[in-house]
Amino acid sequence: MLKNKWIIALTLLGRQSEAFQVPLSPTITTPTSTFSKSKGVTYVGLHGSDISNNRIGERSNVFSLKAVEGDFDPEMISRDVSLSQNGSIKAKFKAMYKFTRPHTIRGTILASIAGTTRALLDTPTFTMANTNWICMLARACTGMVALLLGNAFIVGINQVYDVNIDKLNKPFLPVASGEMSKRFAWVSVIFAGTIGPLIVYNCFPPLLFKLYMLGWTLGAIYSVPPIRTKRNPILAGLTIATVRGFLLNFGVYYAVKDAIGAPFSWSPKVAFIARFMTIFASVIAITKDLPDTEGDKANQIETFATKLGVERIAKGATFLLLLNYIGAIATGILALPGVFKSIPMIGGHSALAFILFSRFKELNSSSMNIKSIKKYYKHIWDLFYMEYLLYTLI
Repeated sequence: MLKNKWIIALTLLGRQSEAFQVPLSPTITTPTSTFSKSKGVTYVGLHGSDISNNRIGERSNVFSLKAVEGDFDPEMISRDVSLSQNGSIKAKFKAMYKFTRPHTIRGTILASIAGTTRALLDTPTFTMANTNWICMLARACTGMVALLLGNAFIVGINQVYDVNIDKLNKPFLPVASGEMSKRFAWVSVIFAGTIGPLIVYNCFPPLLFKLYMLGWTLGAIYSVPPIRTKRNPILAGLTIATVRGFLLNFGVYYAVKDAIGAPFSWSPKVAFIARFMTIFASVIAITKDLPDTEGDKANQIETFATKLGVERIAKGATFLLLLNYIGAIATGILALPGVFKSIPMIGGHSALAFILFSRFKELNSSSMNIKSIKKYYKHIWDLFYMEYLLYTLI
């Protein structure tokens, strides 16, 4: 039964990945800060073709409303900006949703759910009947809110300081497009950056508050001058790997153990996921810059992609992830009997490694154009999400 469950889940996730269409990001040339066609904006496609006359209802595969990064359709961006500036509540909520970078929010939520599940499964003394579920759920929801606020603070402050870069690389983001004013963005960042730490300080153990503030600080200095670690590709990678790899997974597990009154101890499964996801987050930190080389070069942001080239980084990142999967498979084979469940640990990671290799072959056969690069980056996030499913099963 367990075997069937995880096979079905991986199959469904794989089908969702196949159905997902990632848009081609056009270069947008404009003498003003608006996307309105009435003020002389020219929308240029990948090969230099003018696409300003494309109708929203007649989109080809170039544009799609669903994307890992956002909607690149200039007409849709222009419409969203107009609605938001005219006071549309729905448009403002949409802008706030984009401001939180939904694909990172999904990763945080999945990490929380998987970490909670793993901590409960690893606690033999935990029983459903003897648990005060009202208090447990309230504490879990409080922790989730704090994590999401921390996530919003980090991605929000990045958009405030990267607005000029985003106008080239990610014109759909609300601050770059004008859907959200810089003043309101600052209010949102300050709110998230203040309330999140207050929640953790008042509701969780001191160790968790220290870990939370470590992640908060690393996330801030990633974007904020004069340190701005994102300007150094090694420091940028270490920052993202530490926050999303180690701190998040260890912190959630520790918090759940504390909530149910169980002593914390490093289990092989927690040690594995902390190590595995730290390496995986390092790969995300590298590959996230693959579609952004134009804006990064224009703003003197040094990344591995701008230094070594998109193709070499894509190959290197794929190789590093494959090694990570091979390490996971070897861990399952070499571990003592009973430590891991063989089917998800060995079979599951073998399946994900095969998916990764297949996605890279698609990228490599497409001449590394911007559309295929964005699609490849989206698939890496899909694999990141799938790993949390395996974490609950291993």
